[in-house]
Amino acid sequence: MTIINSKRYIFSAAFAALTALAAPTAATAAVEQSQCGEVTITQMNWDSAAIVTAVSKFLMEQGYGCDVTAVPSDTTPAITSLSENNEPDIVTELWVNSTGDVYKKLKADGNIVELTSVLDPGGVEGWWLPTYLVEAHPELATIEGVMANPELVGGMFNNCPDGWGCRIVNDNMIRAFNLEESGIKVFNHGSGQTLATSMAAAYQSEEPWFGYYWGPTTPMGKFAMTSIDLGEYDKDIHQANQNADTPNPKASSFPAAPIVTVVTKDFMKANPEIAELMSNVTFKTSTMSQLLSWKDANNASSEEAAVYFLKNNQDAWSGWINEAATEKLSALLK
Repeated sequence: MTIINSKRYIFSAAFAALTALAAPTAATAAVEQSQCGEVTITQMNWDSAAIVTAVSKFLMEQGYGCDVTAVPSDTTPAITSLSENNEPDIVTELWVNSTGDVYKKLKADGNIVELTSVLDPGGVEGWWLPTYLVEAHPELATIEGVMANPELVGGMFNNCPDGWGCRIVNDNMIRAFNLEESGIKVFNHGSGQTLATSMAAAYQSEEPWFGYYWGPTTPMGKFAMTSIDLGEYDKDIHQANQNADTPNPKASSFPAAPIVTVVTKDFMKANPEIAELMSNVTFKTSTMSQLLSWKDANNASSEEAAVYFLKNNQDAWSGWINEAATEKLSALLK
């Protein structure tokens, strides 16, 4: 058995053991299922969100007896589904700055309830260069300097995948800056994994890399990166840039990003205890960065990172759950 496969076996066994420790009796589980029932929750396709979902899913299933389905999604599809289908029940790690007018209308109409900031104090977004590149060429610290020297940044902008909210904002910003006219091609990545891999490969070879990224993430924790100056932040301009193909887009830097958990109004009414749980599920950004670093170093899955968090941070999550769930999960709290 290889070292990696051995680790995965150990982590998978730990997850099974954790579930077994928390598992209620069959009779109790049947009662709990009737009380909670089926729950759908987003499985966003980036690591921090996947860990939030895995931890939340475990607590709902083992502490509250829910039958939880994780629904693969991204920011834009999740908001669209909420608007058109009133589902999924729970959307975790929603980057509000990238949701556009649809989210505002959903919230204003009372169709969704914003429960909590799931990452505290939130996230950072920007267009980044390796710090070694900016140190060698200080003129690259601004977008004007980058556009005047496209060859120094590799002549390419690494853009978000389709379906991500940042893709919409970036596409509008690219038009606002006339970025491609400066000689910088735009490469639209097919996944978050290829976006991260492109940064890692460039950094390890000390080559140019220019593109969008966000934190908390493993790459931003591993590599020294510099967010270039995109100009002043303008709330109205940034809000307009969150809508696809906004007419005559203008430039604005990214604000600090609130990252929230929301539920549908119907779910809130039908499942107040689960809504209360999810309003308590919040991670310090620094804690999430540590989890992501551990996940990367151990070649672990999101579920395995969730196990690591649950086993090592009882003081944090024990305050999230109610008295009945505490009793069911008591074996994990010893």
